[in-house]
Amino acid sequence: MVKYFLGHSVLRSSWDQVFAAFWQRYPNPYSKHVLTEDIVHREVTPDQKLLSRRLLTKTNRMPRWAERLFPANVAHSVYILEDSIVDPQNQTMTTFTWNINHARLMVVEERCVYCVNSDNSGWTEIRREAWVSSSLFGVSRAVQEFGLARFKSNVTKSMKGFEYILAKLQGEAPSKTLVETAKEATEKAKETALAATEKAKDLASKAATKKQQQQQQFV
Repeated sequence: MVKYFLGHSVLRSSWDQVFAAFWQRYPNPYSKHVLTEDIVHREVTPDQKLLSRRLLTKTNRMPRWAERLFPANVAHSVYILEDSIVDPQNQTMTTFTWNINHARLMVVEERCVYCVNSDNSGWTEIRREAWVSSSLFGVSRAVQEFGLARFKSNVTKSMKGFEYILAKLQGEAPSKTLVETAKEATEKAKETALAATEKAKDLASKAATKKQQQQQQFV
């Protein structure tokens, strides 16, 4: 049995902009689980289509109940192959991704099609399909449920990262992440506290000087 996912997303950017951003997605504040990316093959076909294959390394934290089934030395990183076909004439880009290790535990296959939005030619729509399977006897259903939930979570992060990079490439100020906002608030609080401390020291110093002067007048 295989878990199936079908989803549609829209990016409010042109297909050309999305195509350019696709190759510059990493790193971004939402992709900290992506460790490396390498192009292992690229060619232009006679009909002017761009074919690429990339190898990506991502973190692969297992649920606690699954960690008991595997030795402690099992790698916590997953290697993913990504094949892509770009058709600039028809303005479509199709990607296929699948993991090449931990296949006994779980295999996640994804197919995405990027094309011009039918309602707005300045936007890009993404049709995403995924298949999650597991061959672990006795727990395959639980593994598939976990894999599908993680996949949905990663899709959300992927879209936020895409929007962040698009805004950056278009010269807009990307919306700040929660971590960045918290960091700025902390720094500002530190600056305020430091300024208050310095002001208190200055007032204390002035008060001490004034008291000393008053004492000298009575001598």
